[in-house]
Amino acid sequence: MNIRHVVIGIPARNEQELIGACLRSVLLAVASLTAERPDVTSTVVVALDRCTDASLTVVQQFPVLPIITSHGCVGLARDAAVRAGLLAASSGMRRTWLACTDADSEVPPNWLTEQVRMADTGIDLVVGTVEPVGEIDPVTLQRWHDRHVLAEGHEYVHGANLGVRASVWAQAGGFGALATHEDVGLVERIRAAGLHWVATDRTRVATSGRLTSRVTGGFSDYLTELGGSAAS
Repeated sequence: MNIRHVVIGIPARNEQELIGACLRSVLLAVASLTAERPDVTSTVVVALDRCTDASLTVVQQFPVLPIITSHGCVGLARDAAVRAGLLAASSGMRRTWLACTDADSEVPPNWLTEQVRMADTGIDLVVGTVEPVGEIDPVTLQRWHDRHVLAEGHEYVHGANLGVRASVWAQAGGFGALATHEDVGLVERIRAAGLHWVATDRTRVATSGRLTSRVTGGFSDYLTELGGSAAS
């Protein structure tokens, strides 16, 4: 059953410095999808969760839908973005694809076209790779690469690069009220249900290598720990 609509959900908390680049990359991916598949429509939603900076002002400069949330929880913010996007979808849950990234990340131009191609073959879940860029020292970056083999069939899960059929997302209970690892929980439930999924490096996303975390136990904290172990 071919995809007819794509919802791109992006949670954000105080990302005024990075969200512009994120949205430019996402809209380029949307344009690439439209050029290849003009029959597929798209909705981009940014859930601004407890933002106290100028993130909303930046987002309003782009043709996307901003929503204001106060969850203080990335899982609920990600779900809120998805739910808002689904209101614009009239193609049915089986024909709607959810693509998730983060406000501090930049997706490649083929990000959506590859996911939709796989979805049209019957894949229900696409788990992509990420690579830290920007504010990361060379030693920590090398340490990260030493521990991560970015290839087809990889073992990683990142909310910054995840795609799932809307009906499967709903069946699995969404992302849920988790402050971290909401992406891992969703993927584990889908895999346990025996649905069709793939882990790919063909849609690699560049994500912030900063060490200042928005949430405890997130990617930035992992990089901080990795840098400490590299220095020891």
